[in-house]
Amino acid sequence: MELFRRHFLRLAAATAAFPISPSRLAWAIEFPARPVRIVVGFAAGGGTDIMARLIGQWLSERLGQPFVIENRPGAGTNIATEAVVRARADGYSLLLISPPNSINATLYKNLSFDFMQDITPVASIAREPYVMVLSPSVKASTVPEFIGLAKANPGKLNMASAGVGSGTHISGELFKIMAGVNLVHVPYRGASPAITDLLGGQVQVFFSTMPACIQHIRSGSLRALAVTTAKRSDALADVPAVGEFLTGFEASGWYGIGAPKNTPAEIVGRLNKEINASLADPKLIAQLGEQGATAFANSPADFARFIADETVKWGNVVREANLHAD
Repeated sequence: MELFRRHFLRLAAATAAFPISPSRLAWAIEFPARPVRIVVGFAAGGGTDIMARLIGQWLSERLGQPFVIENRPGAGTNIATEAVVRARADGYSLLLISPPNSINATLYKNLSFDFMQDITPVASIAREPYVMVLSPSVKASTVPEFIGLAKANPGKLNMASAGVGSGTHISGELFKIMAGVNLVHVPYRGASPAITDLLGGQVQVFFSTMPACIQHIRSGSLRALAVTTAKRSDALADVPAVGEFLTGFEASGWYGIGAPKNTPAEIVGRLNKEINASLADPKLIAQLGEQGATAFANSPADFARFIADETVKWGNVVREANLHAD
């Protein structure tokens, strides 16, 4: 895995350092000359889709061409990723990147592409915590109480996820490892049906995305035990972080934009500049905040390092939990 990490970083560095000729610079200045598609590996309406539409709308207004969201759900985002991997490297086909892209590098053994080699990181967009939420029927009000309950009932509590290999799944697996508990994984086709069964008591715990659960938390229909980021979230300021009870625990949702490898450095640079400008805009910052997310601006090289580190981290969890998807 370290070999892939180094290769990924070399690709990002090579893209950033590619010499800029006057003709290529003019091409970048004229970009985009036609609509651009952002391919999303989930159905419309979810957190990833919402993030793509927020950044797509801003880029459309800023650059004067439509940034069209194309939803291609399935196979844990692999269908969408492959569509962009096979697209022309001209900046007109972009990928909305999120944790499954890092997780799948280890979870799937027979992919037709290599994410670390075939996708060029363009820009990060935002980070957000997952939230450890409980069914109202569970008699625990703190993380230590829940760990005690799970240890007293090994294999009897069900842990929902938005699908095998999703961030909601793997963050739950990390919790199981670090807390030393045996929870039964129950995958769903997205966060919405998982929340429905959590409300109904069919499952007991869910490491949910913030947008999917925050209204239920505010209404009191679900109990939030903790957020999964290293620090507490401004959106749920009274909810502790899991790391306050399990030292070193950290997991978060994140979003960014990628492009096919060999996309011209000038195009990557132009997009990175515009996306970073959007992340300083008070209106977009407020829109991200409504989703429980915070702006996460980086250079292409720094975003590449972040993705590489996430791929190593979650690869270790996938192997320790002995998870497989094919």
